[in-house]
Amino acid sequence: MSDRPRVAFFRPDDERTTEAVALLDDLGADALADPMLEVAPTGASPRTDADYAVFTSKTGAELVAETGWRAGETTVCAIGDPTADALEAEGFRVDLVPEEFSSSGLVAALEGEISGARVEVARSDHGSDVLLDGLNEAGAYVHETVLYRLVRPDGAGESAEAAADGGLDAALFTSSLTVEHFLAAAAERGVRDEAVRGLEDAVVGVIGDPTAETARSHGIDVDVIPERADFEELATDAVAALDER
Repeated sequence: MSDRPRVAFFRPDDERTTEAVALLDDLGADALADPMLEVAPTGASPRTDADYAVFTSKTGAELVAETGWRAGETTVCAIGDPTADALEAEGFRVDLVPEEFSSSGLVAALEGEISGARVEVARSDHGSDVLLDGLNEAGAYVHETVLYRLVRPDGAGESAEAAADGGLDAALFTSSLTVEHFLAAAAERGVRDEAVRGLEDAVVGVIGDPTAETARSHGIDVDVIPERADFEELATDAVAALDER
C-alpha cells in the first residue's frame, strides 16, 4: 500500500490525462484518472461574418480547425493560454487573451468596445451563461455555435466508489459538469451519499467560482480554488493543502 496521497481527477481520456498523471506523480501523489467528460463533435462551424470570435477551450480550438473555418478580419479571442496555444498551433492568429482566464474576465476585457458588434461564441453545449449574458449586456449581437457536446463516458465512477470507501485523499474538479457527472456516476453505483460524505475527509479542489458554487449546492465542501484557471495550479495547490494537513 502506497503512503502517497491518492488524488482523483476527471479530465477527458486524452493527452490531458497523461499530463495530469505525470504532474501528480511529480507532486508526490498517486493519480486516479476517472474521466467524466467525453467529447462528441457536432460538425458545426462558426459564422464567418462576426467582428469577434470567442473560443473557450483547447478542444474547441482543435475542432474548429477541422471545420475549415477561417478568421479573416475577425478578432480572435481565447479564454486562457491553453486555448490560445491550441488556436495558434492550428494556424490561427490570437488577438486577445484576457488577464483573468474566465467568462467574466473576457467580458471585462471586451466591454466598452463591442457595443453594436457581432460576436460569435464557439464552444461546448455546457458553456456558462455568464459569457453570453455579459456580452449581450455590453451591447453586442451574440451568436453561439456548439462545436461539441460533453457526455459522461460509460464506466465512469471508480473515484466515487473510492470516495465512498474512504480511499480518496483529494478530488480535482475542473468544471461544474465534472461535479455533476461525478455525482451521477456515484448514484448509478448506489453510493452517492457515501461518496459525498467521503469527500468531507478529502481535499476538494475546483477551478473557478462557478464550479465551486455547483459543488457546494450539492453538499460538497470546497477547500481549494486556484487564483488562475489552470489545472497545474489546481493540482499543486491541492497537494500543498494535503501536506498542510
